[in-house]
Parts: sequence; C-alpha cells; structure tokens
Amino acid sequence: MTQTKNTSTATGKPVWFITGCSTGFGRELASHVLESGYRAVITARDPEKIRDLGSKGEAQILELDVTDQGQVDAAIHAAEEKFGRIDVLVNNAGIGYFAAVEESEEEQVRKMFEVNVFGMGRMIQAALPGMRRQAGGSIVNVSSIAGLVGFPALGYYNASKFAVEGLSAALRKELEPLGISVMVVEPSGFRTDWAGRSANESKTTIDAYADTAGMARSMLRSISGKQEGDPVRAAQAIVKAIESGNPPSHLLLGNAAFDGAMANLVELRKQFSAGETVSRSADFPPKVQ
Repeated sequence: MTQTKNTSTATGKPVWFITGCSTGFGRELASHVLESGYRAVITARDPEKIRDLGSKGEAQILELDVTDQGQVDAAIHAAEEKFGRIDVLVNNAGIGYFAAVEESEEEQVRKMFEVNVFGMGRMIQAALPGMRRQAGGSIVNVSSIAGLVGFPALGYYNASKFAVEGLSAALRKELEPLGISVMVVEPSGFRTDWAGRSANESKTTIDAYADTAGMARSMLRSISGKQEGDPVRAAQAIVKAIESGNPPSHLLLGNAAFDGAMANLVELRKQFSAGETVSRSADFPPKVQ
C-alpha cells in the first residue's frame, strides 16, 4: 500500500464524488460522508430521489447515468467547477443479474457490463486528469465477494465483478507512483434492495439447473432485506479506511465476505500446489551450461 497524500484544501475538507446514490450503499455512504463534514457530489440517474441528501451538508446533486459518456463528462466538469477538485471517487453504481450461464440473455449481460465495468471505466478516465494535476486522491471501486468467489446463478455477474478486480489491480500499479490510491470494496450480503430491485433475472429457466442456479435464484430473492450486513456500518468502514491515509487495496465487508475470501485462498493454494509439477513443465527446459 502507498500512503495517500493529504487531500485537505484551504477551502474545506476533501471532496467525495459518489455514483449510484439513490439506494443502498451509495445512499448510506453519501449520508455518512456529508454528516462527517465532507463536501460531496451526490449522483443518481434520477436526481429527485437524492434531493433530500442535500440538507445533510455541503452537497452538489447531479444527474448521472454512468453509461452515458456525455453525462459522465458533464458531471465531472460540474464537480470541478463547484469544488475545484475531486479527492475521492467512489464507483458504486452497479446492477445484478440472476441466471445460469446457459440461461443468460446477451442483451441483459451487456447492459450489466455497461454499468458495472464500462461505466466504472468512464468515471475513472474522466476523473483522473484532475487527480493527476493535484498529485493525489483515492479511487474506491465497489466490487463484491462475487468478484473473488464464483456462485451459481451469478456467472455473468461474477464475470463483471472479476473484471472490476482485474482493472483495479492494474490501475493500482499505474497510480500508486502518482500518489493516488485504489481500494476495492468487496461486500457479502447487505440489507440493500440489490436482490429485490436492481438485479434482473433471465426469463428462461432450464430444469437441469434447478438444484444449483435455480435454488440460488430463489434464495437470493428470499433473503433480500434480511441479510447480515449493515449498510450504515459499511459506509462508516469505507470512510474510516480512506481517512486512515493508507487505505487497503482490498476491503472485505461482512463475515461471509471475509470467510468466503479466506476459504477461496485455501482452495486456490491447494489446487495450484496439486498441479505444480505440470505447471512448471510447460516452460522450455533450462539451457545446460
């Protein structure tokens, strides 16, 4: 990890820019950031749904669909015009999709990737010139435990979040020398309406997957609003990590996320070690001196 430069300015506390604030993590994070005295750019596709957050502190309320390059550019420009800088970019906007891989509809999958992957990329590319000019800042990419561990019925959602993980890992190596940190947030199940509202599912079901993807679909819908994770505590954890000045590269949130990630590490080590001889045999033999 690289120490992030102090981004306080003479005109006020650091400026946060948060996408997807109408519900769930985004809304709770925006609320906590403003109540903590930070200046914040609060965005949503329908700004009327977040208008009330403006009363909590020094906020700029903006319309933003991360799949629209024009809106992305306009929002970043408006934020920099108002506050002069963006210190923390939180890429929270995202949607889900439930289906076995064979059941999945390409149109829905592409829609999800446009938000979860390409939308995040648009935001990063638009915000980085300003962060580079000020030689500091933090990027927070909201992934999921599903970005580290595969689950039935979430194959393409897994793929989108694995993409977030891979992009973030490369971005971190590019930006750390510039004084800009990159933190990936990996929650498990939290009491948001992700499973109840923002996650579509395939219209097609295949009986062969009833005990895997089918069962997982039903379970995900049934526990919506009853998950163990508390979005308020999650928001506090994210802010605390950034305030430390040395944010971790990965922030697992929730017991299930931590336990699942650690179990996955154990299984990966086991699988890699079992295949070590074959893996090492694929190189050209070393030259004999």
